[in-house]
Amino acid sequence: QVQLVESGGGLVQAGGSLRLSCAASGIIFSINAMHWYRQVPGKQRGLVATITSGGTTTYLDSVKGRFTISRDNAKNTVYLQMNSLKPEDTAVYYCNLGGAQGYWGQGTQVTVSS
Repeated sequence: QVQLVESGGGLVQAGGSLRLSCAASGIIFSINAMHWYRQVPGKQRGLVATITSGGTTTYLDSVKGRFTISRDNAKNTVYLQMNSLKPEDTAVYYCNLGGAQGYWGQGTQVTVSS
């Protein structure tokens, strides 16, 4: 059974940093692309960053240069390092495997105060 467990959210002031982690189990982690999404109330969940099995990364334009997605295959974990946070980054962040029809973590709240 696939499980994705996020951690690392919290409250931070604008300009601050947070690192999210997502530990995966029940899959052959190293061969899968992994994604981070985020959602604010009343809006659809949107893709923030992707890392392929080969380590290629892509980002939402608004987070380019501030967020970094990475993975540690030995630990079956994907990370999202978030720097220079802005109030508009406030959302629940979800780890994902397989896209919209795939597997989701429980989400972790990130709140950026101005």
